[in-house]
Amino acid sequence: MWKTSILTWGGANGTLVSYQLVKNRQRKLRDMSELPEKQVKRLKALITEAETNLAAAKELLISVIGDDDESIVRPNSEEIAGKVIEGVFDGQSMVGPDGKNYPVPANYASKSKLIEGDILKLTIADDGSFIYKQIGPVARRQIIGQLMQHDGAYYVEAAGREYRVLLASVTYFKARVGDQVSIVIPEDNREAVWAAVEAGL
Repeated sequence: MWKTSILTWGGANGTLVSYQLVKNRQRKLRDMSELPEKQVKRLKALITEAETNLAAAKELLISVIGDDDESIVRPNSEEIAGKVIEGVFDGQSMVGPDGKNYPVPANYASKSKLIEGDILKLTIADDGSFIYKQIGPVARRQIIGQLMQHDGAYYVEAAGREYRVLLASVTYFKARVGDQVSIVIPEDNREAVWAAVEAGL
């Protein structure tokens, strides 16, 4: 009833204006129906970005703690009293003989260029500090690849596959996505997931 009365109001000019009003109303309704979908896409993008930033912040925090707090890691310390545990570096942490993971500061792992399979000695001092020392490096080889980022993590695509690398290594060499970098991987472990950044190119 409302639509009919508007369309017949004011003759030809009134009909034209009323038709335009109806089209505008339909367009607004259509735009409103599309709004939730756009909001969902935007929210997903924001969540992905937040997860990436959170992962980066966590690694940076570990790097800062490792750099500035001598109670966390002192790789050059000698003969410190405490509990000694030997384990294998898995790319992020040290896996002890009991299967327990012990956190390795990302900056120490990056600067020491630790790779999967390296044997570490962890001394847990009486004051609770962790002191790491590399005691059994595995055979290594260097390859060149391209730095990539997805799923909130950094990778280097090289030799037909992707290797995960620590954010601390990426920031240390000031590398950016798309850059060519030299990485170190285990010589005898073709299934290795992680690599150490040797240098930016």
